[in-house]
Amino acid sequence: MTEPNHSFAGQWITTPEMAALPVYNVFHRQLDKSSPKNQHDKIQNKHILFRRKFTCESTQNAILRISADDYYKLYINGQFVQQGPTTAYTFRYFYNKIDVSKYLHEGENTIAIHTYYQGLINRVWVSGDNRHGLILDLTVNGKTILKSDESFLFAEHTAFQPCGIAGYLTQFLEKYDANAPEVKFHEPDFDDSTWKHAVLNPNNDYNLIEQPSKQLVFEDISPIKIKQNGKSFFIDFGAIYVGYLTFKAKGRQGDTITIQCGQELLDDGSVRFKLRANCNYEEFMVLSGKEDTLNQFDYKAFRYAQIILPNNAKLDLKSIRLIARYYPFNLVAKCNENDAKSIAIWNLCTDSLKYGVQEVIMDCMEREKGYYMGDACYSLLTYCILNNDFSLMRKFFDDFLDSDFINPGLMTCTQCSFMQEIAEYPLILITLLAEFLYLTDDTEFVRKRFNKFTAILDFYKQEYAEEDGLLNNLDKWCVVEWPAPARDGYDADIAEGKVCTVKHNAINAYYIGAIKCINKVAKRLELKPYADTKKLTKAFIDAFYDHDRKLFRDSVRSTHISLPANVYAAFYGLLPDEQTTRNVVEMIREKRLMCMLFVPFPMLCFLVRIGETKLVDELLHDPDAWLNILAEGGTRTFEGWGKDRKWNTSLFHLTVTYGAAFLTDWDIKGATNFEVE
Repeated sequence: MTEPNHSFAGQWITTPEMAALPVYNVFHRQLDKSSPKNQHDKIQNKHILFRRKFTCESTQNAILRISADDYYKLYINGQFVQQGPTTAYTFRYFYNKIDVSKYLHEGENTIAIHTYYQGLINRVWVSGDNRHGLILDLTVNGKTILKSDESFLFAEHTAFQPCGIAGYLTQFLEKYDANAPEVKFHEPDFDDSTWKHAVLNPNNDYNLIEQPSKQLVFEDISPIKIKQNGKSFFIDFGAIYVGYLTFKAKGRQGDTITIQCGQELLDDGSVRFKLRANCNYEEFMVLSGKEDTLNQFDYKAFRYAQIILPNNAKLDLKSIRLIARYYPFNLVAKCNENDAKSIAIWNLCTDSLKYGVQEVIMDCMEREKGYYMGDACYSLLTYCILNNDFSLMRKFFDDFLDSDFINPGLMTCTQCSFMQEIAEYPLILITLLAEFLYLTDDTEFVRKRFNKFTAILDFYKQEYAEEDGLLNNLDKWCVVEWPAPARDGYDADIAEGKVCTVKHNAINAYYIGAIKCINKVAKRLELKPYADTKKLTKAFIDAFYDHDRKLFRDSVRSTHISLPANVYAAFYGLLPDEQTTRNVVEMIREKRLMCMLFVPFPMLCFLVRIGETKLVDELLHDPDAWLNILAEGGTRTFEGWGKDRKWNTSLFHLTVTYGAAFLTDWDIKGATNFEVE
């Protein structure tokens, strides 16, 4: 449970350079091109350190409340403590509450914080807005003994030099210079006599609340294999993890070690550090002449590392570690099957969720690190079912509802500075809400947010509904399925970055389904239905149903019949008769899992609901799906079913982890029964 909002005695502090910058508004509708360019876009990749000595008379019940923008890593008396906070908008910004009793001692103590302002417009943080700062309070037995103010000293950490950008402007790659004077800034005896005093942050409009989710846990992963070839060392950690490489090395001052990390190997056995997912994981470490330890600030998703030493340098093999980071995971669900293939799929999905979920649940951990609404809905549901813990889902709802200040129809990625809108994602969110209520019976939580969810539907109706009630001319991208070749030829021009001017099937199936879900929620809350879906269902059938073939067409202008158009209609209970149901089942039996991300989940739900358990089992064990990931050497779920099925495949992508949900006890027939509202 989070505490009532803490009233900070400390103030937001920053550097004079950052304090002088005007705040830049990064928020706008995706297709709004009128937003001015950030005139301060050169203020990027700032590693800013803060230090302060303080005295403790007691170390009992020592609670630190701390936050930073964009991020912090905390050290007390030379020991790493924690990092955070999870990304957020300023009007509901998070602080972390940490018991630091075990890190303190009576007498003089040292607190040191490594803060970071990235400055890129991306899906990772709300950055590029010229906001940077740190705030903290330390209380012992309820008495404040330390607070952030101008007595804190600061310096820039000059060890972290950029050497490229990975992903979609996702992160700065790092050239770590062990010669930098700030390398041991966190040690109590570090000489900070040349550091300057921090200044107060004039852009102090943060509304701070305790972070409603847990903080990360860390696990040291030792190599399962180290192979030396001259001055090059090949390291295999056994599986892909998300985290940081560290090791100790010694060589001549100024000599440079090359570090190449990857998720797979090339044909010659070397590390493929130019990832499929548009990341070039080549970084460097400059030696000081003494024994140096590699320190990496930003994380990567990798299994293999190749460390190439300069002449005369030595690598301490026993020191090589991958420090994995992930959200706490407590698996309580069990696999219902005991055959080898089912257990292999179960382990693939559960291990991917354990080591993949971070401070937020994202799609992939390398290319975008994006807090994506639609990608996360099904994998988050699976995570909660496996852990029997829905706290992360509660935060998920609030985080995405927060984006309504940009657009009442919500944004695709939340708590970030990248502006994207995908039309069906907020409608999937409402489907998830109905499932959440069914599984948790948390009527109090849902009731408080009910009007925000209906406001989404109000927006869609007001902006896009035509006379028959169906949606058209959306200025939000409708993805249908991803990538485009996996749409089974879906015949509507839904290219991103433009208004779709043809009335098409998928978005309307999602829309009617979302209204059915909100009606279910309203009934549970003893409220009136949001809307009558009978007229909308009739309009949907009139617009898209092919009475001769007894299947649904893709759009009002097309005769093409695709798998997505019929699966979504089937999932949301829009099929008009038993023959159509049988036809959809036969279509699924023929086309199977050719769709790779968003279609399989509702497809499997539909089949379970109508009792096609044998076909469900066939699809789960289809050699071209989860088993193909394993056959291709996957240790984590891929983006889709194979390495070569996209031009930028992430080999650690969480969406299809929902396979585990269909291998454990989950009352699918409850909230996903759309036949009767």
